[in-house]
Amino acid sequence: MIRWPTLAALALPALLEAAVARAEAPAKPARLGLCAACHGENGIATAPGIPNLAAQNREYLVAALRQYRSGERPAQAMRAVSGSLSNTDIDALAAWYAAQAAGAAR
Repeated sequence: MIRWPTLAALALPALLEAAVARAEAPAKPARLGLCAACHGENGIATAPGIPNLAAQNREYLVAALRQYRSGERPAQAMRAVSGSLSNTDIDALAAWYAAQAAGAAR
């Protein structure tokens, strides 16, 4: 039989990890709607053929969005959407999607 103090000691690390994750979670970006239409609010794509962004590397997302915006990466739809994003918007969106769980529900 597991006693209460033992159970609490076993559960404490998981509870602390969850609390830290919530404290470090980025705020929902103001421009999220531009991306969520295709990539989903939680980074799970809304249709086949669209990449999932959940848990993607933040630096990679920043670089990709800046490349779409500049035209260095050719993709007409992404160029149209990213063209209106500031560097601050891009940083916020990348942080948001990087922080989402890879298996998040739609």
